[in-house]
Amino acid sequence: MSATRLLVLGGVRRFGRAHGYEIRRELLSWGSNEWANVNPGSIYHALKQLTKEGLLRAEEVPDNEAGPPRTDYEVTAAGEAEFLRLLREAIATVDVRRPEQLSAALGFLGELRRDEAVALLRDRLKGLDDWRDSVTPHLEEDAADPLNELLGWWAFSARAAAEWTRGLIERLEGGAYVMADERATTA
Repeated sequence: MSATRLLVLGGVRRFGRAHGYEIRRELLSWGSNEWANVNPGSIYHALKQLTKEGLLRAEEVPDNEAGPPRTDYEVTAAGEAEFLRLLREAIATVDVRRPEQLSAALGFLGELRRDEAVALLRDRLKGLDDWRDSVTPHLEEDAADPLNELLGWWAFSARAAAEWTRGLIERLEGGAYVMADERATTA
């Protein structure tokens, strides 16, 4: 999974309809270029690729009083499904090689129902426990090997991430944040 894919779909979705520069400005304002290595070129490439895949709809807007010609984007029904799939996967899955996946997902956590977010975070806890349990048996097998420090770092990271995840679950269960199922709907 690509953090860029999740961020671009989520960014367009948040705007409802947006042109590339709006998405670029928004994502860069989050610092995504630093923590997810999302650069302007990858944002524009993702917009084109997601459109090609039918996940975004592109509409050419001619030159007018509002500005020069541009392309506006909207999320399609397939794009909505893909966004939610990516979001759920990023929250529930522990991938130590790609921490930016969770970082990207946290910006969109409120797009889920409260009970679903909690359930996905509980899945994440299980994954963190499994990761820690896979590392700890190898600790101190050869305490003189510097690799032991790496294993210790991973075990520590898994414990710290689990503690943070439990805290987020408690905050959500305590009513923190407005979640998708709690927003007022207009009829």
